[in-house]
Amino acid sequence: MKKATKKEILEIHQLFIDRYSDAVTELEYKNAYELVVAVALSAQCTDKRVNLITPELFIKYPDPLSLANANLNDVKSLINSCSFFNNKAKNIVLMAKRVVEIYNGEIPMDEKELITLAGVGQKTANVVMIEYTGANLMAVDTHVFRVSHRLGLSDDKTAIKTEATLVKKFKNNLHALHQGMVLFGRYICKAKNPACEECFLTQYCKTKESFKV
Repeated sequence: MKKATKKEILEIHQLFIDRYSDAVTELEYKNAYELVVAVALSAQCTDKRVNLITPELFIKYPDPLSLANANLNDVKSLINSCSFFNNKAKNIVLMAKRVVEIYNGEIPMDEKELITLAGVGQKTANVVMIEYTGANLMAVDTHVFRVSHRLGLSDDKTAIKTEATLVKKFKNNLHALHQGMVLFGRYICKAKNPACEECFLTQYCKTKESFKV
């Protein structure tokens, strides 16, 4: 695959910032606790589906303490339309227990501490930090992974390596770039039938026909 040149990288960076500087997550939440749960549930599940699930969940379990003491089967029943709901139910309850026991019921706003919570990997931690604090971090989901490859920004085989490459190449405004690349991949540079006629990055595209992830 042909890689983007340094000039192209600078131009792509600026075009994303110009278009998506005010972009935020499409997950619905009111506080850090709700954001962590929503992001954890969104793994391999659409934001639209998560937004249908969480209102009832948060009414019944409005804070880490209530979720820490929840009946696991009840939590499963509330999120059972979400992919991998059995594991996700276990993880969010364990997450809440640790938040209560170690962090006095407050979600830690540090990516290294967030990763110690059940069900929170590097991507989830970074997404939370990007969204909640505007941290200069990058997170790579399927959309960002696909867009990065189609634009010749990365040929890495894993999300973690792709993240490192994007951080090295873009350096700043990473929070806006992450949000922008997610929305761009979700609505324009789609896996199947990308909306090329709506694309503002057509001249930089390297592999739109072959990279479907």
